[in-house]
Parts: sequence; C-alpha cells; structure tokens
Amino acid sequence: MRVISICPSNTEIVQYIGKTEHMVAVDDFSDWPPEVKGLPRVGPDLSINMDKVEELKPDLVLASLSVPGMEKNIEELERRKLPFITLNPNSLDEIADDIKSIATAMGYERLGEQKSKEFMNEVNQYRNQAQKVKNKPSLYWEWWPKPVFTPGKLNWLTEISRLAGAYNIFETVELASVQTDWEDVKKRNPDYICMVWVGVKESKMNPELVKKRPGWQEMKAIQQNQIYVLEESLYCRPSPRLLEGLKKLTDILNAKRI
Repeated sequence: MRVISICPSNTEIVQYIGKTEHMVAVDDFSDWPPEVKGLPRVGPDLSINMDKVEELKPDLVLASLSVPGMEKNIEELERRKLPFITLNPNSLDEIADDIKSIATAMGYERLGEQKSKEFMNEVNQYRNQAQKVKNKPSLYWEWWPKPVFTPGKLNWLTEISRLAGAYNIFETVELASVQTDWEDVKKRNPDYICMVWVGVKESKMNPELVKKRPGWQEMKAIQQNQIYVLEESLYCRPSPRLLEGLKKLTDILNAKRI
C-alpha cells in the first residue's frame, strides 16, 4: 500500500493508527510525526504538484477539505483518475469517523475501529472532568488578527473549549469560521485570549501588540495578563493531536483555578 497525504491532519491520522510506513510522500506542511520529515514533498496544500503525485503511483491519496481552497486538488485527482478519499471534519466525532475511514481505506478496518474508540474514550474522560467544573471561563480563539477570524459553533475548538472546562465566546455563531472585528471581541470581554494564528509559528506572534489594540486594555484577559500563544499545530488541525492541545489547555486553566 503506497499512501500520499496532501494535508497535515491526514498525515497525523495515519500516525495515530501506527501505519506511517505506508507513506511515500506528504505535502510541504506535514511536520508530524518526525519520521515523515525525510519523505518526498509534493507541494503546499493549496497547490499540490499533481505530476509528482502521479509519478509516485499511489494506491491511495488522502485529500481534505479542512483547508479552504483544497477543492482544486480534488478536481485534479478525479481528472487523473487517481485513487483517493476526501475528509472534511469539523467535530471530534467526525475526526473519530475519519480515523476509521483512513484505516479501512488502507486495509486495516478493525484497527481503525479500535483507534477510533480509543480516541473517543479519551474525549469522554475530559467531558466527565469538565462537567465537574462550576465556573467556566470564556475563551477567545484568534485564528487570524486582521481581518479577525475565529472558530464558531461548528468547529472542534468550541468542543475543545468545553472539554477543558471553559467556553468559546463565539460558540453561539452557527458557523465553523467567523469573520468579525476587534470591537466585537472587546464587547464579548473574554477571560482568556488564545492566539493560534494559522500557519504562523509561535515565535512570530507577539502578545504585546494584542494589548495595544484600541480599547482592549479594558478587557479582563488583558488586565489579568491571560494571553497565551499556543501551537497552531495542536489546535488548528482536525487530527487526534487535538487531544495533546486539549491537555495543554486544561493544564493552563486548572493552574489558574487553584
């Protein structure tokens, strides 16, 4: 089985089921697990080099719609009649389904069911813990600063917030991704600001610039210095590594509750 992943979250699901030995290439942004770093690269996720993909004669290409603009890759896979499956998860349940889908497509159906169940068991452990939290703080997740993009109700980060014993200040907006502005965020006055700029390394994000936004000095998160620069790879990709991000977020919030 020769597998090519053209999205980091797909690569991470293959790692979760323990079958990275089948991978013959990945997209430019797949940086986990470490063993894929030496594999051939087929380009950035929004402009995959399909000639290179075809040359590698894959038995399966793992595509995704989790990144806007991936549609053209899927159209090209169809045109070239390359074998592929497409994922498009927005929730943790859907990620669990994708674990099964990828494993089954690779010929490991029973393993997929086992790993999917393992993933959801861990999710449920956090859910049980979160139910015991009485005072749930509010979180503002910043995906992009200008224009402002943040997750809404139909995104896994709203679930992650709840599982950590908190809530997303945009959880009432019936969208996966919400475009808003600094004034709207200020009015919602979150307890915490979580900076997870998509595609940006933590070293490039400066909380001091956030504090200087008009009127933001009045916000609770700024006054209490509760701004966190977090790894976008642990929060912005729909893969089992979200559980690693969840643990980190839970530890941050629990330390503040003590």
